[in-house]
Order: sequence, then C-alpha cells, then structure tokens
Amino acid sequence: MSVKPRHTSPSGESRPARLITDSLEPKTWIIAVTVLMGWHADRLAGVGWGLVAALFSAAVPVLFIKWGEQRGHWGDRHVRRRQDRLVVIPGIMASVTTGIALMVLLDAPNEMIALIVAMLVTLIAILIITLAWKVSVHSAVSAGAIMMLALAYGPWALPAFLLVALVGWSRVKLQDHSLAQVVVGTLLGPAVAGTVFSLLR
Repeated sequence: MSVKPRHTSPSGESRPARLITDSLEPKTWIIAVTVLMGWHADRLAGVGWGLVAALFSAAVPVLFIKWGEQRGHWGDRHVRRRQDRLVVIPGIMASVTTGIALMVLLDAPNEMIALIVAMLVTLIAILIITLAWKVSVHSAVSAGAIMMLALAYGPWALPAFLLVALVGWSRVKLQDHSLAQVVVGTLLGPAVAGTVFSLLR
C-alpha cells in the first residue's frame, strides 16, 4: 500500500505552499500596512483611519470576491483565471476609490491618503498588465506594502522581503504563476506604490 508524502495534499498540492499563499494573501498585507501606517501617521487615531482604509481596500473586496465565488463567477478567492481578474480588479478599484473619497472628505492624515492612493495606482498598473498577462497580485501587494513601510518606518522593514520571496515561491509551486509573473509583480509593487507614496505623503 502506497503512502502519500506528508508534505502534499491528497491532490498532490504542496501543503506548505498552500499555507503560505492563503496566509500571506493580499488582504493580510493590506490590513497590516494600513494599521501600521495609521500608527505611524497619528498613533491611535491613525489606527482608526487605518481600519477605515482596511475596510475599503481589504474587507469590502474580500466580500466582493466571496460573493462572486459563491455564484460561480470565478473559481476561488485567489481568482486564478486572468479573464476573471479583469472583472474583479475594477470592482476592487471602485471600493478603494470610495475609501479615498471618504478619507479626503473627513480629513484623514495625508500619509494615509497617500497610502491608499498608492494602492489604487498599483491596481491600475496591475489591471493594464492583466489585459494581456497574469502578473502576480500576491507578489505586487506584498512587495509594495513592505516598500511603503520601509519609506515610513525606515530600513528595518526591508528584511520582510524574505516573506515576499516565500510568497513568490508558493505561487510558482502551486502553478498559479510562472517565475516571470512573480518577479514582475515583485518589482511592480515597490516601483509603483513606493513612487506614488513618496510623492504624495
């Protein structure tokens, strides 16, 4: 009787890769960066703004994706098919734009507005690339979040790029992305989000 390797799921999928992909998905990074940036911007009051930002940039998008998943519009919460992402990303952009408008109206700290605008511009860049190619959103979001934290808090945040490497490995291991798609995402996030955040903060 054969015994399946302990490091794989019954379907042959790598359990460590699945755990990393699911645990360090974009919403995790978005919640972390909005709360941490909120603390940097205005301590406890800033954390409140961070939670508002997380609502529109993470919570509402997750509910939108869950809604589409339950109705069979896309396969799972990671929206693997490129064509489906062309619907999901604009939906997320609408939520983020609403959050930006609300935060501007209520006079949120400039650093928080810069953070969310940087996220929106990154989404626009991802959408443009996704018209022809399935760039890794996991890699772009995680790398962009760390770059913005490093710009705010200093270089102590940079070692967290090791987690980005783990995320990229998991995406390739699960065959959800090619190595090239992960590398481009890893470069895109810091380049776009970091630049926009630096200019607006």
